[in-house]
Amino acid sequence: MNLLKTLATVSGMTLLSRILGFVRDFVIARAFGAGAGTDAFFVAFRLPNLLRRLFAEGAFSQAFVPILAEYKNRRGEDETKRLIDHVASALFLAVLAVTLIGMIATPIIIYISAPGFATDPDKFALTVQLTRITFPYIICMSLVAFAAGILNTWSRFALPAFTPVLLNVAMIVGATVLAPYFNPPVVALAWAVFLGGLLQLGLQVPALTRIGMLPRFSLLLSDPGVRRILRLMAPAVLGVSVSQISLLINTIFASFLPSGSVSWLYYADRLMEFPAGLLGAALGTILLPSLSKTHANGQHEEFSALLDWGLRLTLLLTLPAALALAILAVPLLATLFQHGAFSAADVLQTRSALVAYSIGLSGLILVKVLAPGFYSRQDIRTPVKIALMTLVLTQLMNFAFIGWLRHAGLALSIGLASCFNAAFLYRGLRSRGVYSPAPGWPVFLLKLAAALTVMGLGLIWGANGDATWLEGAAVPKLARLSALVAGGGTLYLGTLWLLGFRLREFKRRAA
Repeated sequence: MNLLKTLATVSGMTLLSRILGFVRDFVIARAFGAGAGTDAFFVAFRLPNLLRRLFAEGAFSQAFVPILAEYKNRRGEDETKRLIDHVASALFLAVLAVTLIGMIATPIIIYISAPGFATDPDKFALTVQLTRITFPYIICMSLVAFAAGILNTWSRFALPAFTPVLLNVAMIVGATVLAPYFNPPVVALAWAVFLGGLLQLGLQVPALTRIGMLPRFSLLLSDPGVRRILRLMAPAVLGVSVSQISLLINTIFASFLPSGSVSWLYYADRLMEFPAGLLGAALGTILLPSLSKTHANGQHEEFSALLDWGLRLTLLLTLPAALALAILAVPLLATLFQHGAFSAADVLQTRSALVAYSIGLSGLILVKVLAPGFYSRQDIRTPVKIALMTLVLTQLMNFAFIGWLRHAGLALSIGLASCFNAAFLYRGLRSRGVYSPAPGWPVFLLKLAAALTVMGLGLIWGANGDATWLEGAAVPKLARLSALVAGGGTLYLGTLWLLGFRLREFKRRAA
């Protein structure tokens, strides 16, 4: 299996999901703008999203996949199936208990997570209502992430990457079709989240059946595999999900800022998540099973080579994305979101957050590549220590920046902290002898710098300032933006080609 081809497949599915995600955000921005209703929904949606990453895509997946790969490679189908049954049962009961407790304790949770809302009783009550509707989403999504871990271990990457499309479709339908039937209309979005979770879970069932790994309820907490996963998962909750915890704390800070601050941060985060999901999630998804296999088989040189491949590919693709987000912040936001209730003032406020986020984009995605280097070796302690240091750094920077940068300061803290996180992880892998850089890195970085300079100058010239983007119809702006993005990409890739880069150099076989 060619990892570059697999990455293209997963990224393609992720691209479809992200495009529909932008359609979703466009529809929400047009229908609801950036105000009390959307602030309430984004806080309500962020809480189950955080728990989803803690129980599913974050700590659980990183603990589950390496052990599942070990069972698959060494212990045979019967033992692997028993492990899947026992883990699925324990996971379901755990997230069910968390969901029930969360729905009962929602007012307390909102007081803690968005204390600034308490001064507005209507806004607070709406946030509580929306949170209770969306909380069961974590049950569906935890099981979806569990299924994705199984399918990825069996090298079925495309379906799990496609699954998020269904949530976006459900939310688009909720905002455009169902909203008039609810009072207030934003409640339709919460029910759409719940429906999207059910649709995503339903899509996984046939795929698991085809490979003979559809779990059945069989609870056995004394299973050695389950206990190993639990031991790995407990500390990994912080290690993998530190960025989400930082976002939650940032929501607390933002709840005290002017109304709309939570929404401005959300829309900026959505744009940053486009390249982060397109590359970071895809690379982490395909690297973890291969790294786990090479470690289990004692292939140390191959392990290092896989990490080196991931790091080079990350810098090759994320540095131009970060630079483009910073230069084209206003063109992107004005084209995608400046419609209906989303005003030019909202564009400018969101722009400052997006520029701040872009500083840490490469760091955020490098973490997705470097962290599996530890988790595939079942080393949890090191990334947890690094995550805790990063979390403390983030909050110190929040206090330093929020007074004069407001919501943009919160975004800058997240971005800089991601870079620190990546640097500490890299240092940890090097100091343990787990990763040794392949020859040619200085020349590689010099060529990247030259291509970025050419692309950046071209984008600045083509954008021609921000003022023209805040006026005019959507279609001409979209055509102009498309030409600008295509031109920037051509300049970047063309410069790299002239400097000797060839696609075949990045082909790599999976373990």
